[in-house]
Amino acid sequence: MKKAVILFNLGGPDKLENVEPFLFNLFNDPAILNLPTFLRYPLAKLIANRRAPTAKKIYQELGGSSPILKLTEEQASALESKLNKDDNGSKYKCFIVMRCWHPRAENVVKEVIDYGPDEIILMPLYPQYSAATSGSSINEWQNICKKNNFEVKTCTLCCYPTDNNFIQAHKDEIIKKIKNLDNFKLIFSAHGLPEKNIKKGDPYQWQVEQSVDRVVKSLNIKNLDWILSYQSRVGPLKWIGPSTEDIIVENSKLGKQIVLVPIAFVSEHSETLVELDIEYKELADKNGCKNYIRVPALGKNENYIKAMSNLIINKQDYNFNGELFPPKIQCPSKFKRCPCLSHE
Repeated sequence: MKKAVILFNLGGPDKLENVEPFLFNLFNDPAILNLPTFLRYPLAKLIANRRAPTAKKIYQELGGSSPILKLTEEQASALESKLNKDDNGSKYKCFIVMRCWHPRAENVVKEVIDYGPDEIILMPLYPQYSAATSGSSINEWQNICKKNNFEVKTCTLCCYPTDNNFIQAHKDEIIKKIKNLDNFKLIFSAHGLPEKNIKKGDPYQWQVEQSVDRVVKSLNIKNLDWILSYQSRVGPLKWIGPSTEDIIVENSKLGKQIVLVPIAFVSEHSETLVELDIEYKELADKNGCKNYIRVPALGKNENYIKAMSNLIINKQDYNFNGELFPPKIQCPSKFKRCPCLSHE
């Protein structure tokens, strides 16, 4: 049985001249700017133009491009090998779809059609579900499949914030960094969202909290000093907090060693390699931090690849609005946007 696994990620510009069109694609997404097209399009153009100079400086720090495609390709290769090794009854092929840069869904759909799978598994590289990330990518894929009259049995693995192997992967990476430390603050940092998104029913913050709670319990360290915070705030809207910047300043002044965990990023990109590694480190140093440590994104961590492989192979079929989902997390019923198996 031939199975196609679609790995969703955000994407990033492959050269400096593509920074502005990348930003346009980001802000032209109705999941990001929920406006009619005739308003969203020119506003996205304006925002992209204004932010491009600053963004280009960020990508210059990374050598002129984003590493996210190369790193995602490495994850896809590791996952494909794991799947074909562990499931002898099926033949798997992994495809990468980036939401805001290449490879885009409209082109990858054609590749999948040529492959001719018996089943498709949609696998976001976002462990915690948000309408602005996983939801946007899944919707785009489904819409393009409809336009191409492409109908194949499809299973959507919408989220896996408390998967045991996913949690173990984070535990492994954290232990490597803290085993010889004392007097440190463990900061779990996730990309923020406007508060209005959460109030509308987006489960992202709740799912991030579940991930952190499980990781802290798995570490089983007495009197562990930890906190969850949010980074990358932009624009005038009120965002969920506390902010990672404020937590870093506060604990640096207290003389704490800082250990930062990117709990919602599984690939290194500008928010980790520049914002966390450069900008936030400078902030910590400026406020007296003597030791600033960043735990890496999971990448090809063996347990993370195992988490995705097990989810894909062991998924349980359940019809939910015509789609299939794994019963790995039960969101409280107030979260209407999460396409999980069931709600409390």
